[in-house]
Amino acid sequence: MLYERTAISQKSADLAQKELAQLREKGNMSPDLVFRDPYLLDFLNLKDTFSESDLETAILREIEKFLLELGCGFTFVARQKRMIIDSEDDYLDLLLFHRKLKRLIAVELKLGKFKAAFKGQMELYLRWLESNEMEADEGTPLGIILCAEGGKQTIELLRLDASGIHVAEYMTELPPRIELKKKLQTAMEYARNRARKSFETESH
Repeated sequence: MLYERTAISQKSADLAQKELAQLREKGNMSPDLVFRDPYLLDFLNLKDTFSESDLETAILREIEKFLLELGCGFTFVARQKRMIIDSEDDYLDLLLFHRKLKRLIAVELKLGKFKAAFKGQMELYLRWLESNEMEADEGTPLGIILCAEGGKQTIELLRLDASGIHVAEYMTELPPRIELKKKLQTAMEYARNRARKSFETESH
């Protein structure tokens, strides 16, 4: 499940095996082994129509289940973390900490499809956290943007990995079996294409 549920499953098989081997041999935990996509938030019991505020409130109400769905090692730090930037107030939806990575994790909740503008907002929050909240023995903060729908091509073009930003979809209810099968096939095809492109690039 570690392999299947995390972003590493979208990488080439060689790189996936290398990172898993490092985890087994040295205990090195990388962000790709921590973050998942998608997250199943059916326990929030949200109705068809809800706002970002409703989503956030539901997560806080079920914070234990939410942290367990995120994975092992996440701890809650703050809700609506206030950041004063250029004399204006900005608020980060959720601030978490990951014990193994020793990094602050900024979480932004979005209702619709992922948009390129979300990257700039998250980068601003991460740099503020790095300047104002990061302790001396911690790594640079990472970000998770949770969207109702991803945008794989946009995400790939923006090279979010280099910015320490992870985008993942969330589902507030488990889709029907036929839809799950379709999503799995799409994900497998996407992973194959990425692996092929990576192999072709290395060959040249």
